[in-house]
Amino acid sequence: MTGKLQKLGLLLFFILVVGGPLLAQEQTPGLTDQRANLFRLSLILGAGVITLAVIAGAFCQAKALSSACEGISRNPSGAPQIRFLLVFGLVLIETLVIYALLITIIILLIQWGNYA
Repeated sequence: MTGKLQKLGLLLFFILVVGGPLLAQEQTPGLTDQRANLFRLSLILGAGVITLAVIAGAFCQAKALSSACEGISRNPSGAPQIRFLLVFGLVLIETLVIYALLITIIILLIQWGNYA
């Protein structure tokens, strides 16, 4: 349990370190303030989306590779089928990460000034 709490604490620390400069900016009243807040929120959201997708993708790829190696070592005659399923699974996992990257790019490239 303490390992999970340490990881959570480290994650919160990095969020505060990265988000600190965004929170330290001066507030100016008016419409530009609303646009700046919306743009700041989109930056944080985009960074969060791609970070979570990359972490999940890397974990899934590592788990798939380790399971495939274990399966091949137990059944060497099934290596071609296991290798095909491994490559197919890795392609699907990487496609999910690329979709998250595209969503992040869309979030970051929206012209927020037109919508605020």
